[in-house]
Amino acid sequence: MGGPGSGSLGRCQRVTAARAKPRGLVRRIFANLGPGLVTGAADDDPSGISTYSVAGAVFGYSFLWAALVSFPLMAAVQLMCARLGMVTGTGLGGAIRSRYSRWVLWPACLLLIVANVFNIGADLGGMADALHMVTGIPSYYLTPFLALLLTALMIRTSYSLIARIFKWLTLVLFAYVITAFLARPDWAAVFHGTFLPHMAWTQSYMGVLVGILGTTISPYLFFWQASQEVEEDRKAGKITLAQRRGSTNLELSAAKDDVFTGMFFSNLVMFFIILTTAATLHAHGVRNVETARQAAEALRPLAGPSAYWLFTIGLIGTGMLGVPVLAGSCAYAIAEAASWKGASLSRKPRRAPQFYMVIAGAMVVGLALDFVGLNAVKMLFWSAIVNGVLAPPLVVLVVLLTSDKKVMGSRTNSRGAKILGWICAALMSAAAVALFVT
Repeated sequence: MGGPGSGSLGRCQRVTAARAKPRGLVRRIFANLGPGLVTGAADDDPSGISTYSVAGAVFGYSFLWAALVSFPLMAAVQLMCARLGMVTGTGLGGAIRSRYSRWVLWPACLLLIVANVFNIGADLGGMADALHMVTGIPSYYLTPFLALLLTALMIRTSYSLIARIFKWLTLVLFAYVITAFLARPDWAAVFHGTFLPHMAWTQSYMGVLVGILGTTISPYLFFWQASQEVEEDRKAGKITLAQRRGSTNLELSAAKDDVFTGMFFSNLVMFFIILTTAATLHAHGVRNVETARQAAEALRPLAGPSAYWLFTIGLIGTGMLGVPVLAGSCAYAIAEAASWKGASLSRKPRRAPQFYMVIAGAMVVGLALDFVGLNAVKMLFWSAIVNGVLAPPLVVLVVLLTSDKKVMGSRTNSRGAKILGWICAALMSAAAVALFVT
C-alpha cells in the first residue's frame, strides 16, 4: 500500500494546472493550497479567539511563546492526519475502525462529538454576540438564524463551492495581524514574552495553557483534515476506495506544503491576537475578560474604532468557517465509524441522508446549549478547555495509526514526526493533569 508510484495524481494535477494558468499572485497561491489551509484557519474559531484574548488580557505577553511551541506539534499531527487520508483513502474514523475494535472506535468518536457539540454552541453564541454589536439585533434571534444559514450552506451547496468559500474566508484572519500593529505594542516586551517567558504554576495559568493547546490542537481538526484529503480525491474523480489508496512522493510533498502553510497561518494569528490584547487590555489594567466580544468592546477606547471593527469582523468570519468544520467533522467521524456508503459533502443530501442528518443534528444540539441556560460567554473559553482535556487520547491514536505498517505501508511516520507526536500527547496530558492538581 502507498508505494512511491501508486495512488491518484489528483492533488498534483491541480497544482500543476494552477501554475500553468496566468492569474494573480493571491489566486495562484490559493490554487496550490487546500485542506491544510482551511483546517488551519478553522482552528482560529470564536472559541480560539476568546481563549487567546483571555491569555493576552490576563497574562499580557507571557503566552506568546505558546505559538512557537504549538506550531511544530500541530503541524506534525495534522500532517499525520493528511497522510493517513491520502494513503488509506479513508478518514480517521474509517482508519480506526479498520485497525481497532469498536471499544476503541466509538469512545474516540464520542470524545469528538462531545467536544464538537459544545464548541458549536459556543461559536454560534460568540458569532451572535459579535453580530449584535454591529447590527443591534438581539443575539437571541441571531443565534438560530446563523445555525440555519450555516446548515443550509452545507446541505444545499456542492463540496467544490464550500471548499472555495472556505479558502477565501481564511483571508479574514489577516484582520488580527493588522489589529496588532494598530495596538502599538511594546516590542521589547513582545520579544521577552516570546523567547524568555515567565510561567506561573497556578490554576488560572494552567487553565489558559490547556485552553490554548486545546483550541489549537483540537480533535475535530484531526477528523476534518483526513476526510478533506479524501474529498479532494473524490473531486479529482477517484470515487472508489481502491482508486484513492496510495500516494506519490509529489502528492505527499504538496500536502506537506499545504499543511505547514495552514498551521503556520493558524499560529501566526494566535500570536497576534495575544499580542493585541496584551498591548491594549492588559497594559491598561483590563483583566476581567472572558470572551472575544468583551475584548473587542474594550479595544474601541484603547486602540480606536479601526481595531474594534477589524477584531469584530474577524470574529464573525472565523465563525462562518469554524462552525461548518465542527459539524462536518462530526458527520465524517460517525459515517466512517458506522461504515456508511457514500457519506460525503460531495454527494447530494438524498444520496447521503444519514450523513447530512448528523450535520443538522450537531447544529441543533449545539444551538440548544445556547437556550438551556448555559452561559454562552463562558462556553467560548470552556469549550477550549474541553478540547484540551479530550485531545490527548486522539493524538495517541493518530500517532499509532500513522506509525503502523499495516495501515500506512511504506508511508509510515518518520522518526522526527513520531517524536513530535508523542511530545504533543505528553505535553497536553501533563497540562490537563496540572490543571486539576494545582
